Amino acid sequence: MVRSNETSPMMGFILLGLSAHPKLEKTFFVLILLMYLVILLGNGVLILVTLLDSHLHTPMYFFLGNLSFLDICYTTSSVPLILDSFLIPRKSISFSGCAVQMFLSFAMGATECVLLSMMAFDRYVAICNPLRYPVVMSKAVYVPMAAGSWAAGIITATVQTSLAMRLPFCGDNVINHFTCEILAVLKLACADISINVISMVVANVIFLGVPVLFISFSYVFILATILRIPSAEGRKKAFSTCSAHLTVVIVFYGTILFMYGKPKSKDPLGADKQDLADKLISLFYGVVTPMLNPIIYSLRNKDVKAAVRNLVSQKHFTQ
Repeated sequence: MVRSNETSPMMGFILLGLSAHPKLEKTFFVLILLMYLVILLGNGVLILVTLLDSHLHTPMYFFLGNLSFLDICYTTSSVPLILDSFLIPRKSISFSGCAVQMFLSFAMGATECVLLSMMAFDRYVAICNPLRYPVVMSKAVYVPMAAGSWAAGIITATVQTSLAMRLPFCGDNVINHFTCEILAVLKLACADISINVISMVVANVIFLGVPVLFISFSYVFILATILRIPSAEGRKKAFSTCSAHLTVVIVFYGTILFMYGKPKSKDPLGADKQDLADKLISLFYGVVTPMLNPIIYSLRNKDVKAAVRNLVSQKHFTQ
């Protein structure tokens, strides 16, 4: 028998966003819109230069182009919805729309975790085994590595989204978030979610734990190799080739650990402030990190800076 308070999927969901803080909505609308434009411009330029500049047709920049495309996809799956929620109080979203948005966000996040570990392996081979680099990181190797990252993210997103959206939902289906974030959606389920919890724990181990360990071990070997280089100039040059990737990894995983590792307040009076803080931290993870990636790579990588300058000069010359 169907429960009387069970909500039909056809009714969709309501996204609260920052509706409880209307004064912040206009400010954050402008701020997030500007950040989104920077994300599109910065990552779009990176994709363009990695495609057009023959000097950047290497495994490292192939992965970087994938990372930039991924960041555009990730933010595009959520930012327009977030901006809309700032303009419309209690923004509604259809059941299918929620499922698509959840799938895209989960797929892009999982793909980025794997892709960053592939990029760490590329740096490990380049620094620790430079003579074998052209053989180990040939096109027949790095293209399937990138494709495998995308495939892994899509598969886990399909599993998690299917498990979440098959659940019955109760009440008025109000999601206390900007988007259809999977944990916020699971709170609305009026059925046993133990399978969902177990599957997410397994996914977190595979897509967070394993890549973090892989990246950490890679950089232990990288650091040991760099320290054995006799000249200071050689050590500086070797470290500069992986400093941008290391910075991106620290920002990406540091934000995740801060989001889910910080202690929860037990003070009922501070629940509203904590709820607001959690939303803003989630917003930082979803918007600021993709915005920083092209900035980090363009500021800390002379090859990218040179390619951008060449692209700009060619544009002026053609005009």
